[in-house]
Amino acid sequence: MPEWQLQDAKNRLSELVRRAREEGPQTVTVHGKPAAVVLSPDTYAALTTPRLSFTDYLLSGPAWRDDLVAAINDRARHRSRDR
Repeated sequence: MPEWQLQDAKNRLSELVRRAREEGPQTVTVHGKPAAVVLSPDTYAALTTPRLSFTDYLLSGPAWRDDLVAAINDRARHRSRDR
């Protein structure tokens, strides 16, 4: 990720923002250490948009047929008796 010293970032803010939009995230450093990252609005939105949990993702799919659910439940009951 490209790095910008804080003074350069302040002096060339327009270029920093343009590069963030066109090339991706830009790191601003203070005394050689990362202090901030400038992102495009699209990158920021992708990082902050809420996402479904894995469970919610699975549950958001199409409903299972009743006969399939019954078969799974029957199999689970038989497995627990066999142990």
